[in-house]
Amino acid sequence: MDTLKNLHCWPDGVTGPVTDYRLALFSLLDRAAERWGNVTYTIFEGAGRTYAQVKDMAERIAAFLAARGIGKGDRVAIFLPNLPQFPAIFFGILKAGAVCVTCNPLYKAHELHQQLVDSGARAAFVMDHPQMYPTACQVAEGTAVDTIVVCSIKSFLPPIKAFLGGLLRKIPKSDSRHPDHFDLDAVLRGFPPQPPAVEINPEKDLALIIYTGGTTGVPKGASLTHANFVFNVMSVHNVVRYPHEEGGPDEQLRLGGFHTFLGVLPWYHSFGLTLCLLWSCYTGSRLVCVPDPRAGKPPFTYVVDCVQRYKTTVVIGVPTLYVAFTNYPLLEKYNLTSIHACGSGGAPLPVEVALKFEEKTGSVLFEGYGLSETSPVLTLNPTDKRRRKFGSVGLPLPGTDIRIVDPENPTRLLPQGQDGEIAACGPQVMKGYWKRDDENRTAFCQIEGKRFFLTGDIGHIDEDGFVVITDRKKDMIIVGGFNVYPREVEEVLYQHPAVELAAVVGVPDQHSGEAVKAFVQLKSGAAATEQELLDFCKERLAGYKRPRSIEFREKLPLSVVGKVLRRELRAEELKKSRPS
Repeated sequence: MDTLKNLHCWPDGVTGPVTDYRLALFSLLDRAAERWGNVTYTIFEGAGRTYAQVKDMAERIAAFLAARGIGKGDRVAIFLPNLPQFPAIFFGILKAGAVCVTCNPLYKAHELHQQLVDSGARAAFVMDHPQMYPTACQVAEGTAVDTIVVCSIKSFLPPIKAFLGGLLRKIPKSDSRHPDHFDLDAVLRGFPPQPPAVEINPEKDLALIIYTGGTTGVPKGASLTHANFVFNVMSVHNVVRYPHEEGGPDEQLRLGGFHTFLGVLPWYHSFGLTLCLLWSCYTGSRLVCVPDPRAGKPPFTYVVDCVQRYKTTVVIGVPTLYVAFTNYPLLEKYNLTSIHACGSGGAPLPVEVALKFEEKTGSVLFEGYGLSETSPVLTLNPTDKRRRKFGSVGLPLPGTDIRIVDPENPTRLLPQGQDGEIAACGPQVMKGYWKRDDENRTAFCQIEGKRFFLTGDIGHIDEDGFVVITDRKKDMIIVGGFNVYPREVEEVLYQHPAVELAAVVGVPDQHSGEAVKAFVQLKSGAAATEQELLDFCKERLAGYKRPRSIEFREKLPLSVVGKVLRRELRAEELKKSRPS
C-alpha cells in the first residue's frame, strides 16, 4: 500500500517519509547532549541526571568495555529493570561498537541462560539485588560472559534517601559479591569519557538483539540495526500530534525539556525502549524511571504519584496500564491533567478503556501496532480525535509498506477489505532472527521485488487505508467451519462494567471442532456470575461466536509488557482434554 496516499488522513503538518535516519543510534544522545546538555534526562526518586551527565557516563562505560577487549559486534547483556543507569549503559555499549542484548530482570536462571548462550554475550550489566545478581552469577558459568558489572541504585538516589536507605537497609543489595566482578560506580570513577573510535554502518550493524516468541512462540533473537531504531523514532515523532493546551492547532512534541515521559513500560522490550527511552532522548525530554509499576499501597500508587509529582505529559503503555489507571481506587485524589498524549500498543485496546481514560485525564489516547521484529512501530492511529479510528490500529508510518497476503501462499496478495496475513516492509524491519536461517526463510517473502516480514497477524486494510487487526493467525478459533476471532469476543466482555481483563481461546469440542471459552478477571470489589456474562454476550454476538463457558480467575497470566497470555490458557485447556 502506498503510504503517500494516506498523508491526508494524518494531522496537518505530517510530511512524507523521514529520510535522514541512517545514523548511529548513539547519535541521538550525542545530539541531545550538544543541544540540551543541562536539561534533565532521567528522574529517579527525585534525583535527576542531565543529558550531558548521561553522555559522560555512557562514554566512560564504552572506554571500560574497550579496555576489556569488547568491541565491534560483540554482544553485551543488560539485566536491569527501569533504573537511571539503563540509558547510560545502553548507549555506552553502542559507543563501544557492541550489540545490546536486553533481558527481562524477572527471568529465572534457565531463561536467562538460554539468551546468554544463544547470543554469545561476553559481558553483562546486572542489578545489585538479592535475586537478580545471584541468578546472573549462576547462569554466567558455562557461557562466554567473562565481565559482570554490578549496578547499585544507591548512588542514583538523592543524598538523604541514599543515607536513610542504607541506614535502614531498605536499598536492595545482594548478600555477597564475587571478587572478580566490577562495580559500576568504580567503573565510572576509573575510566575517562573517551569512547573508542568505531565505524558504524547504520543499516548493517546491529544495535540490539531482543528475544521474542515471534510467530511461533519459540524464543529467538530479533536482530535490529541502528537505522531500524532511528527511523522508527523519527517516524513516530513525525506523525504524532496532540491538542494544543491553548486551543491552537495540534502540535508535535516540543523539544528541549518541555515534556516528561512516564517510563513505566520495560525498557528491555522494544516497545518501552523505542517509545520511552529513545523518543524522550530524541526530543530532549525528561524520563521518569519506574522500576516496578505495581509498587505502592494500594498497588500502582507509585505510578500515579509519579504522574502527579513530575507532571508527566506523555504516557506510552499497554491496555492493562490504562485499565490500571481507570480502576485505581484513589484516582479522584490525584491531578492527572498534565498528561497530553498517550499511546497504546502490544495488545488490542478496548474502546471502553480508552474512553474512560480520556474522560478521567482529558488527554488523547491513540493506538498503534508493531512487533519486536519491527523495532517496533508499523502503524499508528492519527493522534487527534477527528481522524483516529477506533477498531483499527491506524495507518502505516510514512515509508512503511503494508500488504495483506494469503496465509497459505504469502506471495498472493489479497484484495482490500479481505482478511489475510499482514506483511510489512520498511526501514524499521529487522535484518532477521539471530543465527536462525531456517526461521528467516519462512519469516520473509519477496513481493514485487521487496522483502516483506510475515507478522503472523491476521487483518485487513479498510476503505480509508487503516489497518484492522482481527487476530493472530494461531489464535483464530474455528467453530463448525466459521472463523471466530478472540478479540471480537473480548471487546464485548470488556463492555461489561464488572470485567477488568478478559481472554478468549478455542477449546476442543467433539461437535463443532472447537468451542469458545472465556477467562475473566473481575474488577476489585465487583461481582458477576457466569450466566450473567453469558447472557450479556448472547445479546451482542452471533451464536457461533458466543462463549460456551466462562472461567473466573483471580489473576490472568500476563507477559512482561502486560499482554494477556492466551497461549498459556489454551495450553491448560489442551492438557485437560488429553487422555490421562
